[in-house]
Amino acid sequence: MFFSYIFFFAFGILTAQIDSALADGDDVSFTIGVIEDRHRQFKIADLIHRDFETLSNHSPNYGLSESVFWFKVEAVNRGRDSVFLLKVQNANINNLVFYSITNGQIGVQKLPNTTPVYQREFNTQYPIFRVKLLPDSSTAFFFQASGDGVMEIPITIGKSATILEWVANDQLYFGIYSGIIAVMFLYNFFLYLSTNDRQYLYYVLYILVVGLTQACLKGYAAKFLWPDSTWLIVKANHVITVLAGVFSILFTFNFLHVKHFFKAVYAALCATIAIYVISAVLYLFGHYIIGQQILQVNTALSSALVLLSGFYIFYKKKYKPALFFCIAWSFFLGGVIIYIMKDAGVLPFNSFTNNSILIGSALEAALLSFALADKINIYKKEKEESQAEALLISKENEKLIREQNIILEQRVEERTHALQESNESLQNTLTHLKETQAQLVEAEKMASLGQLTAGVAHEINNPINFVTSNVAPLKRDVDMVWNAMDEIENIALSDLSLSEKKQRINAYKEELDLEYLKVEVDFLLKGMHEGAYRTAEIVKSLRIFSRVDEDSLKFADINEGLESTLVILNSVVKEGVAVDKKYGELPLVECYPGKLNQVFLNIITNALYAINKKFDGNSGGILEIKTEADTENIYISIRDNGIGMPTEVKEKIFEPFFTTKEVGEGTGLGMSIAYNTIKKHQGEIKIESSVGEGVKFLIVLPRKQQTQ
Repeated sequence: MFFSYIFFFAFGILTAQIDSALADGDDVSFTIGVIEDRHRQFKIADLIHRDFETLSNHSPNYGLSESVFWFKVEAVNRGRDSVFLLKVQNANINNLVFYSITNGQIGVQKLPNTTPVYQREFNTQYPIFRVKLLPDSSTAFFFQASGDGVMEIPITIGKSATILEWVANDQLYFGIYSGIIAVMFLYNFFLYLSTNDRQYLYYVLYILVVGLTQACLKGYAAKFLWPDSTWLIVKANHVITVLAGVFSILFTFNFLHVKHFFKAVYAALCATIAIYVISAVLYLFGHYIIGQQILQVNTALSSALVLLSGFYIFYKKKYKPALFFCIAWSFFLGGVIIYIMKDAGVLPFNSFTNNSILIGSALEAALLSFALADKINIYKKEKEESQAEALLISKENEKLIREQNIILEQRVEERTHALQESNESLQNTLTHLKETQAQLVEAEKMASLGQLTAGVAHEINNPINFVTSNVAPLKRDVDMVWNAMDEIENIALSDLSLSEKKQRINAYKEELDLEYLKVEVDFLLKGMHEGAYRTAEIVKSLRIFSRVDEDSLKFADINEGLESTLVILNSVVKEGVAVDKKYGELPLVECYPGKLNQVFLNIITNALYAINKKFDGNSGGILEIKTEADTENIYISIRDNGIGMPTEVKEKIFEPFFTTKEVGEGTGLGMSIAYNTIKKHQGEIKIESSVGEGVKFLIVLPRKQQTQ
């Protein structure tokens, strides 16, 4: 920090001499008087003849104040020129009103800081007024200043060329500063893109907001970035200053690893970030003075903490990058201190003192950039050490690998032999499992076939018995008819008279009771016809159920398949079980009909089993079968009011070999086959169950199979 002060002092002397040389040739001297209007009640007419407090310098600074300040400038022109410029070196004074008195008339020039630069007479952000000073005479004029920022009023009166040259030099200084900041920003931004190191990201964000802060304080942001935005002209200075403070702390955290090396200061700096945010909120909601007071105090506190953390981490933790950080931060703080001493009147107002923060922040940005660049050397050294260590480790590993290869080869041979034996054993086991699985599936098929055969046999046996029982009486009646025909033929061929023949034929008909014989023959034929028709229907249902083309997709009637299944299972439906069929109008569905009939058979069989377990042949059992369709799917609901199933059974119902039936009553494959069949049809099967209330199976099938 000592060297930074030496640098600033030498540069300040040189700049002060240059500023003095610029002002000496204007032949104008002036004094300034001030009246502070704390209650904002004075008018210019009230103050023309009042006494003003004479100031000792031309750069009064009243800090943060809500008062209105009235200034009386008494200028003496010892030269020949009569037109001069009055410049106020503060671009952030909210309101500035210039009053001139000519022949008793008061002229007014208003210049609020929200007036765009391009609309001003002079293309500069600093307030400049044109004044007329008669040669070899004294002239007095007034101006009023008020605002919500620092009330610093550096006043300069000079020839137009002198003032405009000063403005050009100021713009040149800031241009140089902006160039340095831009170079540092771009250089380190590209380094961030190359290294992906977050320290470079924090750094470029920090110098970006620092550059914007200086642009706001010097008025260049309002001039170039947002000349037409009143809100930004008024609010941006404070908000961007807050961001500069926050990002400086975040960069410090990341660059110095404060959380790791100095936890106490880390906590304190986190608190200052919160205070920065509070000051910004207060300012944005109209509490300008208190917001800036908090900002000033917090900035001083956080700067001291940052510098303290840098020195501590360098001296105590021997962290070399902290040295660069301390030097860079010292230059910046040196510039801030000189700027504050200028505001306090300790140092004179000149180009150097007025731009000391620019100089300090530019040097800080450059030195921090060097510090970050030095980290590349650190990374390079660490990488070389790491590579050397890795090379040594690789050589040791190579030696170990050579030694282990021999052992590994032996173990590989042993392991290969063991694996071959295991593979043979596994292959035998797999073959056995496949055979067992095939046997179990075949057993399920045989069980279904046995159930099917028993049902069909029972169903066909009834109508066949009905037919066979009618054959004997029908044969007897037919024989009687043939005998009657023979007897009538004999009577007709006899020599009896016609009346005797008729009498004997009628007597024979009465003896045979021919009318009853006709009724009985009709009844027997009708019974045989019904038996034959019932047998044909059963055979038809059997043909529908056991589709021979089940391995190929075809369009089938689902209602027809359900009905054929119920016909097959008619013998299983015991008395007391009511079958409620609610068939909707269904389109033909693309499916494997035989496989779906097997699904219906398995689910309905289980439903009847559950009903019988609950009611045991008594009345009350209900089996409901319902079908419906929409534009994409058909829905088949099979519901019973049997014993139901608990949650643990419901979760396992589709697992192979899982069954709740007694040993010998089921293989446990029926529902697994049903589930896989529905999946094969790109459908789904859902279960709703309550213990003691029954089970509902809902099958959802697409009307047409999608190509897979």
